[in-house]
Amino acid sequence: MKKIALVGALVAALVATGMPAADAAASDSPTWGPCPATANGSPLDPRQRCATLAVPLDYRDPGGPRISLSISRIRSAQPRSRRGVLLLIPGGPGGSGLNLPSADAAKLPASVLDSYDLVGFDPRGVGRSSPVSCDLPAADLDVLPWPDADGGIAANVTAAKEVADACLNRGGPVLRSIGSITEARDIDRIRQALGENKISYWGVSYGTYVGAVYATLFASHTGQVVLDSNDDPDPRLLERRWLANYSIGVEDRFPDFAAWASAAGNPYRIAGTPAEVRDTFLALAARLDRRPLPWSGAKPPVLNGNTLREILLGALYSDSRFPRLAAVMRAALDGTPLPAASAPPEQAVQNTDAVAVGTLCGDVAWPDSIDGYAAKVAANRASYPLTAGMPVNIGPCAFWPAAPAEPAVRISDRGPRNVLLVQNLRDPATPYSGALNLRRAFGDRAVMITVDSGGHEAYLANGNRCGDNAVTDFLVTGQRPRADVYCPAG
Repeated sequence: MKKIALVGALVAALVATGMPAADAAASDSPTWGPCPATANGSPLDPRQRCATLAVPLDYRDPGGPRISLSISRIRSAQPRSRRGVLLLIPGGPGGSGLNLPSADAAKLPASVLDSYDLVGFDPRGVGRSSPVSCDLPAADLDVLPWPDADGGIAANVTAAKEVADACLNRGGPVLRSIGSITEARDIDRIRQALGENKISYWGVSYGTYVGAVYATLFASHTGQVVLDSNDDPDPRLLERRWLANYSIGVEDRFPDFAAWASAAGNPYRIAGTPAEVRDTFLALAARLDRRPLPWSGAKPPVLNGNTLREILLGALYSDSRFPRLAAVMRAALDGTPLPAASAPPEQAVQNTDAVAVGTLCGDVAWPDSIDGYAAKVAANRASYPLTAGMPVNIGPCAFWPAAPAEPAVRISDRGPRNVLLVQNLRDPATPYSGALNLRRAFGDRAVMITVDSGGHEAYLANGNRCGDNAVTDFLVTGQRPRADVYCPAG
């Protein structure tokens, strides 16, 4: 994930005094040098170089305090074939993108690597870009708002208020500057610093919304726009719908796991039919609600119903994660030792949580009626039992006192016809129904590639040649399909 030593210490001191500042090495134009080692020890492409830019803390006060953004680049493999820059917009909110050029250079086709400089960045507040933290208690870290076993939300109300108070009191001015519109403006500063009149980009997950905002605010500066695994852009609901859409996405996706977990010959087989797999999961989750199992190494050190549901949520992102979920289920059902548990470093989670809170609470106003959330949770649990009411539960933004600094951007159909959406039919996090809303918002500016596949992320993620080739051709030639395309499985 993220987080740092020198920049982290600097920003911690700045937050303590309430004053943000840019890194001493940051400037309006990049000076490229070696990239810092990754926190998790993952390898970097030796071609990747890094730099630091200074950007306004508040774009309404462009001459005021500045903060630093960390960016990275791998140059085009064939300068004569270069079309420009392909910016890689990470998901989240709170995802790091500084080392995406290294990660994506390993999987992108040679034709794309020849055509573009790959550029990554840590969005403001993330990783090495003036990182923020709310210094949350361990119990409040990276915990989705799962209701109690009986559907009650009293504990969620307490936790949500604690997180909101911590972020308001300790997040500092950088956290209060974070938002989707600000990230779009930061991207335009990156474009200017790179000396590009137009910038192409590949946004994934939450990055699709940021990319859509950029394409609306800075339409004339967009090149090829690829948005992959698309967020619903409805400005009336926005982030509230993103979380709520897990209810739909998990139901869309679970049949893929159920078919896999009931297949003859599968060593992880759970039951004989997909329907039985579903019944087994729901019964096991209910049993663990009543009688949790001890789980050494987990945080907290138990396997309860909500822990199982959260493992399900993660497993549905990729078929490669199915065995992990099945192994946990099988062990709990058979009474055998549970698989080893793991958790990301606390510092990284602190950073991600703070950026997520800053974005979700700063972009739009949220309802504040506790009774209203309780009613929604009860209805949602009945309609979508796999997620047990979590997606519509209360969070820190219910206790956020500040109104958004500006209204959410309504995604526009005005601008060049240069947007390509790519979407799995069965995405647990950004479901197809939400992607259709983004497609409608863009109108004729966009076409959509729909891939008959499951999981989160579509391009180069599931081996679908039809979908992958359509995106690659668009990036390399600039030519989109004339109309929306459906790509069958395979």
